Amino acid sequence: MGILINKNTRVLVQGITGHEGLFHTQQMLEYGTHIVAGVTPGRGGEWVLDGKIPVFDSVRTAVEMTGAEVSVIFVPARHAADAMFEAADAGISIIVCISEGIPVLDMMRVHEYLLHKGTLLIGPNSPGIINPGEIKVGIIPGDIAIPGNVGVVSRSGTLTYEVLLNLTNAGLGISTCLGIGGDPVVGMNFVEALQFLEDDPHTEQIVLIGEIGGFEEEKAAEFISSSMTKPVIGMVVGQSAPPGKRMGHAGAIIENNIGNATDKIAALEKAGVKIASNPEEISRNLQR
Repeated sequence: MGILINKNTRVLVQGITGHEGLFHTQQMLEYGTHIVAGVTPGRGGEWVLDGKIPVFDSVRTAVEMTGAEVSVIFVPARHAADAMFEAADAGISIIVCISEGIPVLDMMRVHEYLLHKGTLLIGPNSPGIINPGEIKVGIIPGDIAIPGNVGVVSRSGTLTYEVLLNLTNAGLGISTCLGIGGDPVVGMNFVEALQFLEDDPHTEQIVLIGEIGGFEEEKAAEFISSSMTKPVIGMVVGQSAPPGKRMGHAGAIIENNIGNATDKIAALEKAGVKIASNPEEISRNLQR
């Protein structure tokens, strides 16, 4: 068991007929995710994956016909904002947006709109969410995590996979792993994710993976200091990043010496977070 989703959650895939959407739908199905529908405008009435999943022209129709609650988005960046608007208007409660490269202005509009609709957004540029042994929504490999009591929340994609694999190799299981996305404007932030994990009875300790740019880690540190009772292990990547240079596909950047790793680490340590310098050290610092 973990947060936000469970084995009974009804999932639809926006962009299901594209290469990435179809591939990862198959992976999610094989993991046990209850995928009830796909959406591709103009392809309604078709079926994919040997007739397992019906395709609809719109999210609203898919929701009305299947009762889908969660949408995972694999559409190109230029259409991703419209896909999120459509999902929210159709009554989807949680959107997981895998798409990357969405313009910041588009995301500012989406962010404001979803706040008024009460729709929870994970991403964009997110690897998704996984409750090991139960369900995964997104692209996190299902074979690198085992069930357990460690909650993981991360801004980094690929590093998340490395941390999960190291925890598995150390015999440490996961309650939920959630990638909030590394873009400048995202939906769920660290504080919101930490609150969910704090309230989750199946999570006993937490790993937070941050990176340079922005103030999310500093806000998380304030929340941890004031509101959390569970132990948190942290790791902040990008300590050697030069100021003003964009790093990685997420576009993490330090400007005017703001958002650097040193300040983030200092804030987290002040809040009582144990800081690890590599994934192996995270495993060693967690309680057995």
